[in-house]
Order: sequence, then C-alpha cells, then structure tokens
Amino acid sequence: MGWKCVGLEWKEAVPRFLPHRIRPSATVSLDAPRSDPLDPATPTPHPHPRQETAAATDPSPHTTHVSPPPQIRAPWPPIPTRIAMPTASTSMAAAASCRSPLVWFFSLAAALFFASWYLLLDSAAAPTALDARRQGLRPASPGRKCDPDKALLRVYMYDLPLEFHFGMLDWEPGSGGGGLWPDVRHGVPEYPGGLNLQHSIEYWLTLDLLASEQGAPTPCNAVRVRDPARADVVFVPFFASLSFNRHSKVVPPARTSEDRALQRRLIEFLAARPEWRRSGGRDHVVLAHHPNGMLDARYKLWPCVFVLCDFGRYPHRVANIDKDVIAPYRHVVDNFFNDSTGYHDRPTLLYFQGAIYRKDGGFIRQELYYLLKDEKDVHFSFGSVAGNGIEESTRGMRASKFCLNIAGDTPSSNRLFDSIVSHCVPVIISDEIELPFEDILDYSKFCIIVRGADAVKKGFLINLIKGISPEEWTSMWNKLREVEGHFEYQYPSQPDDAVQMIWKTIARKVPSIRLKVNRLQRFSRSEANKTNDSPARSSWLENQAR
Repeated sequence: MGWKCVGLEWKEAVPRFLPHRIRPSATVSLDAPRSDPLDPATPTPHPHPRQETAAATDPSPHTTHVSPPPQIRAPWPPIPTRIAMPTASTSMAAAASCRSPLVWFFSLAAALFFASWYLLLDSAAAPTALDARRQGLRPASPGRKCDPDKALLRVYMYDLPLEFHFGMLDWEPGSGGGGLWPDVRHGVPEYPGGLNLQHSIEYWLTLDLLASEQGAPTPCNAVRVRDPARADVVFVPFFASLSFNRHSKVVPPARTSEDRALQRRLIEFLAARPEWRRSGGRDHVVLAHHPNGMLDARYKLWPCVFVLCDFGRYPHRVANIDKDVIAPYRHVVDNFFNDSTGYHDRPTLLYFQGAIYRKDGGFIRQELYYLLKDEKDVHFSFGSVAGNGIEESTRGMRASKFCLNIAGDTPSSNRLFDSIVSHCVPVIISDEIELPFEDILDYSKFCIIVRGADAVKKGFLINLIKGISPEEWTSMWNKLREVEGHFEYQYPSQPDDAVQMIWKTIARKVPSIRLKVNRLQRFSRSEANKTNDSPARSSWLENQAR
C-alpha cells in the first residue's frame, strides 16, 4: 500500500479486495507532560501520528487528507493504481499544491507549541533567588491592592533614580517589570547573599511598599500613596548599606568613592523637593542600617527619622531613641525548623565563636576569653564567616543552651539574631546596646542581660549561667520560639514579622513627628506674605548641597 500525489490530491493505492483501509492522520498532543523549556535535557514535544481504523464499505479512491501519512507496510505487495501523468505545464502547480497542506499543518503545530509554553511560563513565574530559603524569598500568590484609608501608616515614597536602589542589584526595567520599579507580583530582583544580607532592611521595606501598591500579598500595615499631602511619612528608598558594601572604595581615576557621590546626589535631590522644605525633613524616613552607611550624609539629614542597627557611631544630636528606630539584623544562619531539643539535648553550656580582639567597646571580649576558655562545657574560640564558618556557627548554636552576644566594634551584631533563630538563649553583654521593638518586647523573658562590669568579675558569669534551672531555661526556650518571627525578614512579608514590626514602630513615632512639623509651620503665613524686598529664606539642607 502506498500514497502518491496526483494533481491536487493525495491518493491511496490500495487493493480493492480489502474490506477495510487505514486512514492515518497527524495530531498534536497537548496533554504531554511539560517541563522547564530552559533545560537542555528537556525533550521538545513533537506531533506524533495517531492511527485510526475506520470501517469503509465502499472506500473512495479520492479521499483527501491534511498531511501525508507515514508509510505503512502490508504483508502483500502493493497493487499499482493507474495514474494520469500530469503535463509539464501543470507539474509545478501540482507540486506546490501538494506542499501547501504540509506548510499549513506545521505552522499550526508551531503556533500551538509556542502558545502552550507561553501559558506554562506565565503561570510558573517565581521570584529569582539562588537559595530562596536563605534569602527569605517565597513564591507570591495573587493579592489585592491595599486601601490607604485602612492602613496603619500612609507612606509617600520618592521615585529616586535606579542608581539609588534596584540598579545596584543590576536590575533593569526591561528585565522584570515596567517603569522605574520592578513588578513584584511576578518576582523580585535578587539581593546579594552572605554578610550583605544582615543589613538588607532597605530592600525588604521597599519591596513591601511596592507590594502594597501593585496588589502583591502584604499585611497592608504600610501603604504607598502618590499624594504627599495624604502621607504620614516620606520614605527615601536609598540602599545605603549596599552602597557602602559595594562602592565605598575609591576607584582611580576618581577622587572620591561612588558611595560618597551617591550621598551627595541624594542631598541635592532632597534639598530641591518641596516635601523636604515643608517639614525640614522631620517626616522623612532614611534607612542607614550599616554602621558606616550614610557616613557623610547623616550629619546633614539629622532632622529625619533614621532606621539603624544601633547608635554606636552617631552623636546624640544626630540619632537617638526619641526620634529614630532600631531595627534587627537579618540573621545569616538558617532557621531551626522543627526544633525539639530540650535542655539535656544540648551538650554545650555556653557558646561563642567570632572575632576576639576588637576595638572600641569590644575589648571586653578579650577579658571574657581568658576567664572562660578553660571552663567545662564552654566553647569560646575564634571564628569567621570564611570557609564553612556559618555552618559551624549553626551547628554550635543549635547544640548550646546559652549563646554569648558581646559588644564588638559596635554595641550590636547579627549574632544576637542568629542566637534567637537557633533557639539558643542569648546572654547579652553590651552596655550601650539598643534592642529592637523593646517598647513591645520584654527581652528579660528570653534573654539574660549582664552589665559589662559584672561580667568580667571572676566567676560571676559562669556561676550565673549554671544557676539557671532546666525549667527556667525551657521557659526562655519556648519564648524564643514564640518571638522569633518578629525578627524575620521575608518576601512576601507576613503579619508581625520584622518588616511589619518596623512599620508599626514608625507609626508610633507619627504623633511626635506631627508635633515637630506643626511647630515648624507656625510662621508659614507671615513667611508667605513677605515682600519681594525681603531676602529669600532657603533651607539649611539646600545650603549644604551648594
């Protein structure tokens, strides 16, 4: 049996004594399992022939099919069919008409194939991350836009150029969204890992504001508004910590670092804004979580609300607990999920691993090292994040009852929050430390806080730790598991995680902010009625930007 092209039709050569004939046809299977189209190992689905057997009492020799079927062998020799030979004038037209069904078929198959992959990729879009669990990123389900009238905090966010925020992450508008900001409903730009993460709060808060406006999932405590007159605070989306980590070194032939140049351009931007001039910056929220972030600009932006890790490197007139917010570090060790360890399951009594010789207030680490290094069941040694340092710290903290958190170059460190998520009861020895959300959380319920002068007394600290009963330790351990979510940065943000706790802390500052701004506006009417001969009054920040 065979198939031949005659004139404008495909004709089947078939013995007339056969009671049935096979009518092959080609179909495209859309039910085949689909996998990652970017994976070179994924086989590309192709149309495959499907054979049907149909009864035919009087098979017609003129049956026309969309595409030529595959050759089917028969156990008998084919009986030739008498075929009329086409003339030379019609041969080219006949050949073209025989190919046209093939072209139509493969065009249709290609269209269906690409349409199916488009639908698959569109539904499978997810945030980019090398390690989603460590980064704190999770797939975002569809949400709804937040209602500003129901929000705890209404936030006006400046549309700063890309170089101040997501441009540092090598994100471009065409690579995941439109306009100046990424579309966080379908994925978010990836933040650098390692120690960069511990000061990444600018990233998480900016993502949450974008989510509130775009309709991605968020608790809606803080909502972005486009009218500054409706806002409680003005948010400055400058990734200051990442700017310091990446751009603080001077690269010749430049005479200053890119970080300092960005700070300078930020001051010029703010000085020209009517929002800053109206309030003198008192309602502006500036994030500088890295101790060396905004090293130059901080002295010019002092009226604003800073979000910091501590006040160790700030003069009191620039930053203080009355006007500013203390935010937790992003922990660098993994969360201890499904922790069922009890007091007797953790063999190490007291654990510390880190830099021992530090400057400033960190001298106390050296004294404690010589006091504790020979004590039984105490681990006190040098360590760093190099190599497998983070993994070693993770194992050590999970195997310890108490974890030391001692002042270093600054009063705080991410070690406190690594201890919390490891459910290792923190022992804090840092007289100048400020703790996040302390107006809400009672740290004495899950931490032991010791004055430095007492800690360095021989035998004082070890006797204090040994005097805590298994029952007391278990109570603190349970409290750690209860509060650890308050120190978690993640996207999408969840109720009462670190992002929402920061927004709530800022919201509690709003009455004080309004008092300052209203007092500043006392003479606004008389200022507006000054004659043209009166000297123009410029803002202090504008003078600094000149």
